Amino acid sequence: MSQNHAAHTAHVGPWVIDTREIGHRAGSSRAYTRSAPAPTGFGLDMIKVPEGDPVQLDLLAESVVEGVLVSGTAVATLAGECVRCLDSISDEVEVEVRELFAYPDSATDVSTDDDEVERVVHDLIDLEPVVRDAMLLSLPSAPLCSPDCQGLCSGCGVKWAELAPDHTHETIDPRWAALQEQLGGTEEEK
Repeated sequence: MSQNHAAHTAHVGPWVIDTREIGHRAGSSRAYTRSAPAPTGFGLDMIKVPEGDPVQLDLLAESVVEGVLVSGTAVATLAGECVRCLDSISDEVEVEVRELFAYPDSATDVSTDDDEVERVVHDLIDLEPVVRDAMLLSLPSAPLCSPDCQGLCSGCGVKWAELAPDHTHETIDPRWAALQEQLGGTEEEK
């Protein structure tokens, strides 16, 4: 193996596809089924794919005139916290992936901005940004442990589901607090 080839293939990992395996002839394709470790940042503040956890990729890479079309699914387990009660939650996310990676100097490469379409770089396709973006767009910005979660009592911080139905906290309007002190306490104390 030449030194150039060894350096070139050193970048290939579970998130990377080497397009030389597919060929540049339009119509040729190859299926990929693999597990890739989730990097940092695969989620939002309250819910994410934990770093290092597996992301299952089931993809088809097809050579087309302008580049390589990658389509398929990515599945991962999510971990996070309910935004209402802060209980731990776990869920599975499955996203559809469909992205064109343009060949260098193709009409698509030349006619689009860098952020409009992904690119094939040194015969390699990096799937991580495409899968990460698809997952981020599918995640709830306010995850819940259940749709009817009542959250926490703002007075004592206990979950509403664990409190009696008649649970209350006496709140005194601060404008009346001074008057109450003058009169000698609350009605209950008299």
